[in-house]
Amino acid sequence: MQRFKSPYLFGIFLALFCTLPVSAHVGSPDVYAQGDAGPYKLFVVIRPPLVIPGVAEIEVRSSTPGVDKITITPMLLTGEASKHPPVPDTMTRPSGDAQFFTGHLWIMATGSWQVRFSADGSQGPGVLSIPVPATSIATRKMKHGMGLMLAALGVILVLGMVGIVGAAARDAQLKPGEKAPPQNRRRAYVAMTVTLAILVLGVILGGKWWNAEAADYASNIYKPLQMTATLQPNDVLDLKMTDPGWLSARKLDDFVPDHNHLMHLYAIRWPAMDVVYHLHPDQAETGDFRLTLPSMPAGDYHLYADVVHANGFPETLVTSIKVPFIQGRALAGDDAEGTATSLKWNGSGTELSPSYKLPDGYTMTWKRPVTFTAKAPEDFTFTLLDAQNQPPKDMQLYMGMVGHAAFVKTDGTVFAHIHPSGSVSMAALMMAQSQNGSSANNSGDMKDMPGMDMSGSSESIPNTVSFPYGFPTPGNYRIFVQMKHGSTVETATFDAQVQ
Repeated sequence: MQRFKSPYLFGIFLALFCTLPVSAHVGSPDVYAQGDAGPYKLFVVIRPPLVIPGVAEIEVRSSTPGVDKITITPMLLTGEASKHPPVPDTMTRPSGDAQFFTGHLWIMATGSWQVRFSADGSQGPGVLSIPVPATSIATRKMKHGMGLMLAALGVILVLGMVGIVGAAARDAQLKPGEKAPPQNRRRAYVAMTVTLAILVLGVILGGKWWNAEAADYASNIYKPLQMTATLQPNDVLDLKMTDPGWLSARKLDDFVPDHNHLMHLYAIRWPAMDVVYHLHPDQAETGDFRLTLPSMPAGDYHLYADVVHANGFPETLVTSIKVPFIQGRALAGDDAEGTATSLKWNGSGTELSPSYKLPDGYTMTWKRPVTFTAKAPEDFTFTLLDAQNQPPKDMQLYMGMVGHAAFVKTDGTVFAHIHPSGSVSMAALMMAQSQNGSSANNSGDMKDMPGMDMSGSSESIPNTVSFPYGFPTPGNYRIFVQMKHGSTVETATFDAQVQ
């Protein structure tokens, strides 16, 4: 919001409103994704704008050589507007790296968007669409020094205007060199007083106008769905949603399945982060999800619930609950659990091991970089080995994917549920891909997504999985990685320190 009617009002009342994109994460605004644009494998980073309307910064690296040109197009994810894309922009190569491209796009309104990448080169054309949820979630005021400077300039302008009116009333009808009579000076004083009163009134009314504009803007700031967790008889976890009021179009009964579940719930024991559950409550009624809990050790648990609306807009609901020891049901279906050593961060951090020994003798290893830098894109690659240090022969897809990962900052400010395709929800990604034509690589089928293209026997399913992601802020993180062999979902835990 940057409108103003006079420099003085601008100087006194200006506030710069900044926004962060909303996604199925907490505190992790940038979009990281990888996929195939026809014959070209692309790693995409989209940094949504700080102001809506605003400009998104986009980076693309092609791991496939021969890409000559990439164009990008912003489109709404669903609705009639998604069928009428604007003129695309052409990405540029900012360096001598022929496989690295950058670009910028305007995101014009709140909602579920997509960016369509059209690549062309030596192997022909290809298209990849990546969903981008964007909306205002915060405001930020102008820096104090800048406000004071603009206010001072406004005062100078007001005084200058008063002086101009006074001079005109006193001297406008005099001949050159003629001295103003007393009645002209009195008339000038009256004119200056009236002018000053009008300008002060204008400033007051302008302030009210600006406050009304700011309040209207604030009413559109994203307000996440609220979730309250209670433990009902028979160890039933009840999750009730309430809408604090944001957009009238948002509903509590329009959720679509993501990996065959309406909700993905991570329950992490806090603050040790030594126990994690990946569960899938069922919708009992509008805005109410329930789940009979498995056996759980007592403690305080942070709950992160991912849902996706019918228009592709994802949300993560956050709450906490204190539970006693529960002698509950056995894990079944896609539900899984994991345990790890308690966090023991000290001056030098914990032992940041690239290998994690699992309870059944299996091992998960991490192809770990030496250092991490905030906001730098990385391919987080993990490998599962059996008790003989060999690839398991009974690898299975876990909810249609080679693996799942959750990146959680130890102070609770970041939670991100990541897939081999990236940080976007699979439901939204399938919506975007389904609009790209009939090419097999762009069919929108989950089997065509990274980490999900295995439809044959277990021997064809790899024991290695990669997750495209970038830590949003410096600090300490715990990463929970899940892969499946046979009927067992393995959950490994790794720690990272980010510069």
